[in-house]
Amino acid sequence: MTILITFLATLAGVLLAANFTTGEKNVNRELPRLYNTADPQYLRAMGSLLGPALVGGNRARELLNGDQIFPAMLAAIRGAKRSITFETYIYWSGDIGREFADALTERAQAGVKVHVLLDWVGSAKIDGSFLEKMEAAGVEIRKFHKPHWYNWGRMNNRTHRKLLVVDGGLGFTGGVGIAPQWTGNGQDADHWRDSHFSIEGPAVAQMQAVFMDNWLKVTGRVMHGEAYFPALAPAGNSRAQVFSSSPSGGSESMQLMYLLSITAAARSIDLSSAYFVPDELTSKALTEALKRGVKLRIITPGEIIDTDTVRAASRGSWGPLLRAGAEIYEYQPSMYHVKAMVVDQLLVSVGSTNFDNRSFRLNDEANLNVFDADFAKRQTQVFEDDLKRARRITYEQWEARPLKEKIMERLALLLESQL
Repeated sequence: MTILITFLATLAGVLLAANFTTGEKNVNRELPRLYNTADPQYLRAMGSLLGPALVGGNRARELLNGDQIFPAMLAAIRGAKRSITFETYIYWSGDIGREFADALTERAQAGVKVHVLLDWVGSAKIDGSFLEKMEAAGVEIRKFHKPHWYNWGRMNNRTHRKLLVVDGGLGFTGGVGIAPQWTGNGQDADHWRDSHFSIEGPAVAQMQAVFMDNWLKVTGRVMHGEAYFPALAPAGNSRAQVFSSSPSGGSESMQLMYLLSITAAARSIDLSSAYFVPDELTSKALTEALKRGVKLRIITPGEIIDTDTVRAASRGSWGPLLRAGAEIYEYQPSMYHVKAMVVDQLLVSVGSTNFDNRSFRLNDEANLNVFDADFAKRQTQVFEDDLKRARRITYEQWEARPLKEKIMERLALLLESQL
């Protein structure tokens, strides 16, 4: 019995350790500043180091809160003719969950190939009847890292990606999950403030490829052909790329993108972050940007947040940034779930990625980068509209916070590697 207990304890320890590491080397050294965002070399680096090339001919559009986001996504699904690929972390119950299930079901019954990839943890609250109805209609549904004896060491690796591609030609990504919290217009604590984005043009093929990456991991099947990868004509004037990160293949890509862009920034960085817990390297890059005159503005959740531990860890890390001149704001009306960065009013990066170690190291993530001054100008206006509903935290206010808060922040930061 003692031997068995020892064996089980050892096994549990090994599995726990495996879940706390990515198994890959990560970015751990400061990047030298070799160019700014206006330098063609910056675009070459972004297109080469992150994987997919920058492609022209795209059109991106912002969708603000559930009242804009869900109708656009549902209209795209209902108009599908050949294929729908849908990957999401959160899919719960409620009327919006039923509406998506009904739309996907109807398209499958009409002969459209419908593939849905749900994270096993994130979709734990889904109504089982939704799954039964979709599967009965022919929707292929798979769960990412559903527990099996052979993958217990990877249970901490979740797909946090939020991707919808219709007919291989229209894509959506951003921060929204399929749950009642995302309905409405971000008007109160029960209706979150979030942004999602549609994309048309050649970059949609890159988004489809990101979906196929995890579909292949889960099913072992390669899906290709015109139903999924049609020839895509130019739809606009924006250069764009869709890239991914994953502990099993390139976990450093997302943090590298942020570090490259922060280091290249010459004038401004506007960061919307639902969970802002920068590690030492990223915090240093932001501080160095401030020292060379870059204006840094950050919006993050206030007291209305779904995880107090993350808020405590976030606030505990603000000191060096505030001392260096960063403007940090806490959103007031509702939970702020936006994930967007605008650099020098040129680059807009949006997607599923939070500004924390979990997104940089542990989760599967995907972001859309758009290089277009007009689009960036619009997103700057969206950011400034959010600023009107946020409260600025000065260094003096931060320094004067109660001792109890400081203690809780120190404790929360002990879990930084998992946040």
